[in-house]
Amino acid sequence: MQNQPKYRPYRSSNFFRDELSGRPLVEGTVPRGYLRSDREFYTGKKNKPVGIQGAIGIQNAATTQQNIAVQNAAGKSGTQSATYPDDVDTFPFPVTAETVNRGQERFQIFCGVCHGMTGYGDGMIVRRGFRPPPSYHEDRLRQAPVGHFFDVITNGWGAMPSYAAQVKPEDRWAIIAYIRALQLSQQGPFLDHQRPISPARNSSAPTKANIK
Repeated sequence: MQNQPKYRPYRSSNFFRDELSGRPLVEGTVPRGYLRSDREFYTGKKNKPVGIQGAIGIQNAATTQQNIAVQNAAGKSGTQSATYPDDVDTFPFPVTAETVNRGQERFQIFCGVCHGMTGYGDGMIVRRGFRPPPSYHEDRLRQAPVGHFFDVITNGWGAMPSYAAQVKPEDRWAIIAYIRALQLSQQGPFLDHQRPISPARNSSAPTKANIK
């Protein structure tokens, strides 16, 4: 028991040719629960033919620069499909009230400190001097597909870091569902009690009592 045949972390080995005790995974193996064959659910990107997927990693840097350039042009023309050509524009599962409620909870924990509780980018961290994020109620983000928000949460964007380690994929979609609810809450039609009072119902309009 005193001398056990085991390796401690980062200890070298005389058995393997590269002298590393920590061995890499066998090529092609996938940990249990990490197969993630549903590309739309786990990446927010549209499914691509097998032959195209192999070239995605090589084209990532170029695609990012192209998206930025196209985004600037699309902001003027309003063509969001050209700005985010690979992002899905629908949720990969039915959105329910439970999904939105879960998204609200996660949003208030992870997102509200910067984006604000109503999505205008006025969170407490921003009020303390941090760089403000864009408002969710800008036309650009109103029109952006849901896959874009998933990509931002997963990989980060601008001053925002990746939240992939803190927020699991299903919760990222729930947060996006809640963001859509926030956006809708700020652009709905007038409710009955918010409609302007018509002249006929205005208290200052003449009535039989004050007509002489």
